[in-house]
Amino acid sequence: MTLRIAFISDAWHPQINGVVTTIKNTCTLLEQSGHLVKLVTPDQFKTIPCPTYPSIRLAVACYEKLAGELNEFKPQRIHIATEGPLGVAARRYCLARKLAFTTSFHTLFAEYVHLRFKIPMAWGYRYLRWFHAPAQQVMVATPSVEANLQSWGFKNRMVRWSRGVDADLYRPRDKDFISRPRPISLFAGRIAVEKNIEAFLELDLPGTKLVVGDGPQLKEFKSKFPDAVFVGFQTGEPLARYMAAADVFVFPSRTDTFGIVMLEALASGVPVAAFPVTGPLDVIINDKVGKLDDNLKKAVNEALQLDAGDCRNHALNYSWAKCTEQFFNNLVSVSQ
Repeated sequence: MTLRIAFISDAWHPQINGVVTTIKNTCTLLEQSGHLVKLVTPDQFKTIPCPTYPSIRLAVACYEKLAGELNEFKPQRIHIATEGPLGVAARRYCLARKLAFTTSFHTLFAEYVHLRFKIPMAWGYRYLRWFHAPAQQVMVATPSVEANLQSWGFKNRMVRWSRGVDADLYRPRDKDFISRPRPISLFAGRIAVEKNIEAFLELDLPGTKLVVGDGPQLKEFKSKFPDAVFVGFQTGEPLARYMAAADVFVFPSRTDTFGIVMLEALASGVPVAAFPVTGPLDVIINDKVGKLDDNLKKAVNEALQLDAGDCRNHALNYSWAKCTEQFFNNLVSVSQ
């Protein structure tokens, strides 16, 4: 049965992150399955730059246009992926018409806002409880995220929506792509405060620390850590080559809800070193594919001893097809 599915997200291109990757792959596979997907994203509206992060654009005065497009589309399923302006507008639309909808929890919004603006996390979680409360179901990637939300007073029914990896793109390759002293300790992602990259760059490690990515702290860290190698923003084939050429992938974030980039490293045959926090705890579920330790240097040194084949095999358990099937089965009829 073909369904008309409305998917609303404040996160979209030109952002490159796990949320956008998940949404893009899910919607593509839904369409390939024959469903009609109406993807509502900020690029369709007038936008302003997000404070402290101008590359992220936020839709403004978006309700009337969003409502008109949804009225015309007549969705049978509505999913609101994010808690930003478009998410709030879609939530208002559904409540005004008594339409059932689902939401998902992708980022530790309260923690991010606290890091950037010093707003108490309790305030952030109060907003998040308000936002998600009317949803029929809230989709979360892992048990750790569900437990965290419950600890902050969420009463919603929560269902699983895991993540995937493109194992054809991210695969073991020739490590000669990087001609730097080894071992190569790699970070890839946004160069921003919430990624806690400084915890990686401050480590006294042998070989080379290599950073792939761009963001508001790039200039600062280039100056502060001249011994690290910054190669800028990469995507697609170049990113996959950097990933596979590393000896260990270092994931210093303490605020990710999953961390798809860890799956990309593992699929490339590269072990992961991280803190034992939400995200890594759910992806690195055995010590054959990564090491989790509050002493990040110890985790890096131990991860370097792990087998590439074990890492690859673990990542192959995750696919975008399984991810999309989970998502589709979680949707609810608007007339429920």
